[in-house]
Amino acid sequence: MKTTPLLSTLLGASLFAVAVMAGEQTLTPAPVGGKTMRDEAKGTFEVKVTPLPEDEKVPGVAVGRLSIEKTWSGDIVGTSRAEMMTAASEVKGSAGIVGIEMMKVQIKGRRGTFTLMHHATMKSNADYQMLVKVIPDSGTGELTGLSGALTIIIEPGKHSYVFDYTLPGPM
Repeated sequence: MKTTPLLSTLLGASLFAVAVMAGEQTLTPAPVGGKTMRDEAKGTFEVKVTPLPEDEKVPGVAVGRLSIEKTWSGDIVGTSRAEMMTAASEVKGSAGIVGIEMMKVQIKGRRGTFTLMHHATMKSNADYQMLVKVIPDSGTGELTGLSGALTIIIEPGKHSYVFDYTLPGPM
């Protein structure tokens, strides 16, 4: 198979994603000329989910698409927008979800934007596993250099989060 630069990049990204999902750890180097500070942010968010219309699909692949809008409060304040793709199995309640979420927020007073990648599976017996990570080098403004993972907690009538993150310099 002949590979183009774009295909090589996509193949490399796919192998990296498989390694991350398999639990392999990667090291994040400290920023040049500074320290990396670890912190945790907690709070709640309101979410609005809107199904998106079907578009051109790959034959034989049954997926749904959703538009997500969130309003964040607590240590993270601001808004985000996401697009999620879902695929259900033949067993009711079992599915997979992937998505990209664009954050426009302040984290403990530091303002900027960044992008989250979502990967989740759920089984009919309520076994729900989710990985939500900051896409490398997606931080802007005072959030430049941000890395971390977000845990979403879903309870009846309430969504909350814990965000374990690192940022360059003192916080």
